[in-house]
Amino acid sequence: MYRVFLFLFLFICAKSINGQTKIDYGNNPSAGKYYKVRGINFYTEQYGNGKPLLMIHGNGGAIKSMATIIPYFSERYKVIAVDSRAHGKSIDPGDSLSFEMMADDNAALLEQMHIDAAYIIGWSDGGIVALELAMKHPNKVIKLASTGANLWPDSTALLPSLWKEEMSHYDLYKSKIFTTAKEKNDWKIFMLDWVQPNIPLSALQSILCPSLIISGDHDLINLEHTIKIYQGIPKAYLWILPNSGHATLIEHADEFSKKVDDFFQTPFKKLQ
Repeated sequence: MYRVFLFLFLFICAKSINGQTKIDYGNNPSAGKYYKVRGINFYTEQYGNGKPLLMIHGNGGAIKSMATIIPYFSERYKVIAVDSRAHGKSIDPGDSLSFEMMADDNAALLEQMHIDAAYIIGWSDGGIVALELAMKHPNKVIKLASTGANLWPDSTALLPSLWKEEMSHYDLYKSKIFTTAKEKNDWKIFMLDWVQPNIPLSALQSILCPSLIISGDHDLINLEHTIKIYQGIPKAYLWILPNSGHATLIEHADEFSKKVDDFFQTPFKKLQ
């Protein structure tokens, strides 16, 4: 649940940023467009021109979560920012949600947009979706940058304090009967992080694209876990941001954008 509160806070930050740029990311009719994909109307906003770059936000977030980095990348790429299934304007009445499902959504969206492959930036749950996308649909990913992702949902991956907070939330509400659509949706996206993901380290070997694995040195994800993700991907770099929490692309937006852009533009070279 802490991650949901975090994204609510970041919405406020994004709103302040949008006030300066005069663009209300996530609520911009001039850039917004819906695509009917896998039974859901997915809301997207597109900015800039060039090679396609798909941005995937985290749990409880929406396009607005990526507001700090959209301006930089839209000057260099065709940015495709998406409200994920059951988030933002992408309404999902279904009772199930999984990272595999969300990866399939993004692959199908790119297909419908007639985009053969894209660069990917995924944050938190979006970072997990980026990894799943590269595993399940390798031809759709040119390179990926994943920040704040985890492979499984226990205290060996998450900070113990976060895991205990999520456990308390689950214990408090697990017997509650939810009646409104919002309550049901909020519980569905909470349960996504409570019981998922469940990705074995060995599965990362199937990620063939160059990957930049990112974490803050005070992230919500245990640093040792992030290192395991980096070590499991054949063509990967690891970047740990000093003096950063989970919101690497908010707290260090300029540095984040330049580092990821440089990774996208530079041929991968395996470090010795």
